[in-house]
Amino acid sequence: MSSEATPTGMGGQLRPYQFDLKHVTVLFIVLLIFQLVVSILHKTSVAKFLGHTQEWYQQDSAERLANLTATSLELQLEGYRGEADPASREGRRIIQGLNIILSQQLLNQNVREVCVIVPVNDGLAAIDDGNTLYEYMFLGRRDLPSTAIDHSAAVALYREHEKEFRSSEQIRAIVEGGETFHVYVPFVLRGEFTGAVYMKNTPDFGFLSREIITNYDEIALTFSALILFGLLAMFYVSSYTLRQRNEAQAQLFQKEKEHLAEQIHHEKEVLFTKRIYHTHHKAEKIMGFIKEDLRNLTAGTMEEVKYRVTRYSNFVARVIYDMKWFDPPLQTIRNPIFHTDVNEVIRFLVQNVFQRIAHSRDRVKFRFDMDPAVPPVHINEYVVWEVIEPIIQNSVEHAGAASVLVTITTTYDAASRTGAIRIADDGKGIEAWLLERDEQGVPKIFREQSSTKGRGESEHAGYGCYLAYEIARQRCGWTLDAANLPGAGCAFTFTFTA
Repeated sequence: MSSEATPTGMGGQLRPYQFDLKHVTVLFIVLLIFQLVVSILHKTSVAKFLGHTQEWYQQDSAERLANLTATSLELQLEGYRGEADPASREGRRIIQGLNIILSQQLLNQNVREVCVIVPVNDGLAAIDDGNTLYEYMFLGRRDLPSTAIDHSAAVALYREHEKEFRSSEQIRAIVEGGETFHVYVPFVLRGEFTGAVYMKNTPDFGFLSREIITNYDEIALTFSALILFGLLAMFYVSSYTLRQRNEAQAQLFQKEKEHLAEQIHHEKEVLFTKRIYHTHHKAEKIMGFIKEDLRNLTAGTMEEVKYRVTRYSNFVARVIYDMKWFDPPLQTIRNPIFHTDVNEVIRFLVQNVFQRIAHSRDRVKFRFDMDPAVPPVHINEYVVWEVIEPIIQNSVEHAGAASVLVTITTTYDAASRTGAIRIADDGKGIEAWLLERDEQGVPKIFREQSSTKGRGESEHAGYGCYLAYEIARQRCGWTLDAANLPGAGCAFTFTFTA
């Protein structure tokens, strides 16, 4: 299940790539992981923010409560201008007010300890009831009774920070364990620093954080579920679309495969028909040579005629064999049992075919430059004949001159084991448009129906070079190229590996 897309590359060109269902799956998993990571990071960030906010608010709340208590005590004590006797009506009212202020704070579930720390003789003492505080402030009593609650830890902690506390006269909160706040508020009466109001507070606002986190978890879960269902829907739609597209693409590929097979079959049939037409035409000419040899047969020419007629007959037999099918088995063309002498085939073709044609006998001259080092090739002799004969015929017919010299050269490079057959003439050469190469790099002279002859001159013009090129390339495994010579004429070059 795939899709083809064309992203733009570094050079600005478009290149295709396959987009499969596995890519959609990976994209789906990556998006899901990203959503989970974002949710976890967001939750962690919110929890951290709430933690810092809670710490600040806990300290602020503890300091405010302690400050309020100290202010209330100061107002209660500074407002008294009556008798110092605690048994008096005004004295009892002040003591009752002090007790209410000191005890009322303990009703708060977060307050664990409240007292007033004052200097006594050379030490410090903690007062946590109104009567004792009244006697200390108004009666000057310094032999204070022990308290019901042990405040020794608060006194010791105050003693550690007393110097700094006295110099700054600012509220000081000491945090213990991140949850317990020891708050000291300056206790000032009538402008004189008297001591400190101590409050041990453990404010807990965790329920707010837990509620917010719980609500966030619900929202995140709902949002993640919506994203998940959306991705699942996208995944299903993408999968269904890709599956439908791939089915249609598979059907299209099958149709194209069938069409391509039909086209190849048709092209083979067409090539077969054209090849048979040409070889049949050559066979008719060869049959004429056989009849002429038989008519002129004498006792003195018996062996020579026998040799020629045998070669002619084998060529005709090959033509008849080729008529059986348009795609003959490869082993009948290329096979290690074949040892064809290329030089001998060329000489026989020139001497016993082209030089026997009346209209070219006096006009065309041939010159040979054969390399005896060219080894035999493993190609059927008459297939080599089919390849070389149209090229020589092209030089004879298209030279465009009263007299033509055709030079046939063979060479062999033992180091690269590469041989070459070069057929050149001194005629007018090949027209420039026939040497132009198509998108596959093949000169147009080797394409079907490429010829300088008009349609009226020959209905089957343009097939000789085309057939030679196709047979050489597809059947023999050779290469064939054409070029104009610097002076005059042109040259066709076969290259093969021996």
